[in-house]
Amino acid sequence: MRKLVLIAVVALSACLGLSACNKQGDDQQAQEQVQKAPKPTDVNDAKAWNTYLGQLVQANLQGMKAPQPYAYLVTPGLTDDQQAQNARQLQGVENTVARGVLPGNLLAFGGPSSAATSEFVVDAFKNANPGSFKDVIVVFIGDKADEQKVADAMKPTGATFRFVEM
Repeated sequence: MRKLVLIAVVALSACLGLSACNKQGDDQQAQEQVQKAPKPTDVNDAKAWNTYLGQLVQANLQGMKAPQPYAYLVTPGLTDDQQAQNARQLQGVENTVARGVLPGNLLAFGGPSSAATSEFVVDAFKNANPGSFKDVIVVFIGDKADEQKVADAMKPTGATFRFVEM
């Protein structure tokens, strides 16, 4: 459910952002007027995290040719329910990675715990075929300390890797 909410937020934000693409002067003013959501302090506030991460994904859609990004909110895994949710989501992402993703798509990963998110991404891509993500954008939203680990996991896939610091 959280994944669907995050995808809806990102898709709506992308549509709003794309509607102003041809207005160069207005685009800058619109960005200044948009209220940026602060980084949530409660790791269990899924709605606040969806809003916060959605705006970060929206700001990194450059080069995406697909109609919408695929955004994944990785929970911190503090409870059994969160661990089960992450395990189900990981299985889905692993299946997607195994099948491959069409060029022009964007996959974004973020969550309250950068360490949990980085482990999730590394695990999801560990069996990816070399070069299978050429022209696919993978965005990791996390802490600088976890950037290199995720970048190293992405390198063999051929994905365009983007790091966004929380």
